[in-house]
Amino acid sequence: MTRTKKTGMRVRSGRAAVIGALGLASVALVAAPAFAKGSAEITAPQTARVGETFTVSAHGDDDASSYLRICLENRSGGTAWHQLTCGAVVEVGGDAQATARVKATQSGALQYRAVVYGLLSPTDRHPIRQRTSAPATVNVR
Repeated sequence: MTRTKKTGMRVRSGRAAVIGALGLASVALVAAPAFAKGSAEITAPQTARVGETFTVSAHGDDDASSYLRICLENRSGGTAWHQLTCGAVVEVGGDAQATARVKATQSGALQYRAVVYGLLSPTDRHPIRQRTSAPATVNVR
């Protein structure tokens, strides 16, 4: 610490301020929460004709669980979501995939979404929903 000649007050040196700021920054980094990373993506055509068969596929990942499974869900006319199909269970770090072949039986808008579930083991009977994709709409004409 040094004294100024005019006021006689003590002034901290720049070094002490820098050390204090670095210490505070390191505490903030340690206290920051860690968030799981992952995604759920779906691919479907925008349009289809009545009687046509089209493919809906999804893939996803998440690092919050030991095992993952991705499922495709569908709905039409604003009804509740129904499970269409699920892919195989994969270990964390793998890309979970599911594919469905759908036949358009009547005109209207069909919606599909992908849901990534986390599991504790490959045979876990109580999966936890980790991620949900935005819905993809197929307009059937």
